[in-house]
Amino acid sequence: MENTDIKNIQWFPGHMTKTRRMIQANLSLVDAVAEILDARTPLSSRNPEMDRLTAGKPRIILLNKCDVADEKTTEKWVAYFKKKGFAALPVDCKKGTGLKNFMPVLRNTVLKELVEKLANKGMAGRPLRIMVVGIPNVGKSSFINRFSGKRAANVEDRPGVTRTKQWVKIDETAEMLDMPGVLWPKFEDREVAVKLAFTGAIRDGVLDIETLAMMLLEKLSKLYPDALRDRYKIEIDDGDTGLLLLEKVGRKRGMLVSGGEIDTERAAITVIDEFRGGKLGRISLESPDGV
Repeated sequence: MENTDIKNIQWFPGHMTKTRRMIQANLSLVDAVAEILDARTPLSSRNPEMDRLTAGKPRIILLNKCDVADEKTTEKWVAYFKKKGFAALPVDCKKGTGLKNFMPVLRNTVLKELVEKLANKGMAGRPLRIMVVGIPNVGKSSFINRFSGKRAANVEDRPGVTRTKQWVKIDETAEMLDMPGVLWPKFEDREVAVKLAFTGAIRDGVLDIETLAMMLLEKLSKLYPDALRDRYKIEIDDGDTGLLLLEKVGRKRGMLVSGGEIDTERAAITVIDEFRGGKLGRISLESPDGV
């Protein structure tokens, strides 16, 4: 696929249309909305329709996968969202990092007025109900499973696993409504589409893996050149193209086929997998500076 076609990706399966309706239909059943974003790409992983779909409900932002995002940049994002009026927490839903702060912030900040109102009415025991939303593969199921203590929700490293809503009882004080991941009809912004492809929010196969790896390497050579040098033991020169960087990685890793030609597809898969797995270090692909 040519780079110029990326912005025209159509990614709106039928179940995502259903999810949009489902969010609005069930909004009256919950007290607050927990919106999970990818800490590496907080703006790109934020469905622009979510403000409209969840209008009127208190919201808490969870910056997931903070363990593989640049820590200083994540701190800036927390401040950014707080300035916008949202409670925001850096978390890692798989390891549980930061999740101990979720319920206290929810009770004492996000839903403080409601908690006090319920107490005054003698309903302090009524569980808080939270809708969990986010784009595919952002960590919603891992988040819910961490709180419920069991595999209440399916967890896989591919987008679109959760297809139906499900209520999950956390304890006597809280219940969560897990909603399927939902993207938006069309990616008008090429950069957004590319970043979602980097992190795996768009299923692999929509974009050519070699093109994707070349674009990622070009971006990282500007943002985190030392991460590439340390991981792949390659030299990075001014003007290196994505193809040249991919070939350097393949050659250094001994990914050769008959005739000594570099297996760029194999190298591309390695680069994408290692980025997503955090093996390149703590990397953020966007910053609130200038936003």
